[in-house]
Amino acid sequence: MFPSFSPGQDAGVRQRNEVVEFAKAWIGTALAFAVLFSAGSRRGSLQYFLSSEFATILLLAALTAGLGVILHELMHRVVARYFGATAHFVANDGMLVVSILIAFTGFLFAAPGAVWHTGYLTKRQVGLIAAAGPITNMVLAVLFLGALVALRATDISNMVLFGLYMGFQVNGILGAFNMLPFGPIDGAKVLNWSAPVFGVLVAIAVGIAFGLPRLVGIPSVF
Repeated sequence: MFPSFSPGQDAGVRQRNEVVEFAKAWIGTALAFAVLFSAGSRRGSLQYFLSSEFATILLLAALTAGLGVILHELMHRVVARYFGATAHFVANDGMLVVSILIAFTGFLFAAPGAVWHTGYLTKRQVGLIAAAGPITNMVLAVLFLGALVALRATDISNMVLFGLYMGFQVNGILGAFNMLPFGPIDGAKVLNWSAPVFGVLVAIAVGIAFGLPRLVGIPSVF
């Protein structure tokens, strides 16, 4: 996400340590997805969440889901600063907690934070900044899927294959979801800038999420 903040909010946003903000978002997102991807029958077992199996899934979630979310937000910030805007990432502590709790139900709504910005930006620049996030997830999804296809016929650990599949699933979902043209979601800003670009990116996101898995014989994202 890429919302703006008023000059009066600038000081408060600037005072936050972005390393800490990114760390909170990374850890919280990894926990939420680790719970989501854990075996359904074990979600309520405290013993399971203290096991080495869950620790492994948590590590895989950090390297796939957490990485996807962080790079998504980081690219918003990089492109915004390239265009001369003041941009800072701020974690949404409340939503991080909520996302972890919701994951226990077998569903997930992840809103780990956003890159807040101020400064003059054209409609095109805002659209490009917004597009940078979901494009990052699309690229990651393709990379994870490519690695999965390349390694699935080898004797590599099933846990590694599971992690690659997790990386594809999560980034495929993030790439498609963030192109929805509603409210503060990135797709709305892209559509506001250029309908043709919006249409192309939506087609690519859907193709990655639905088309590529069918081509290579991998279960669909959704």
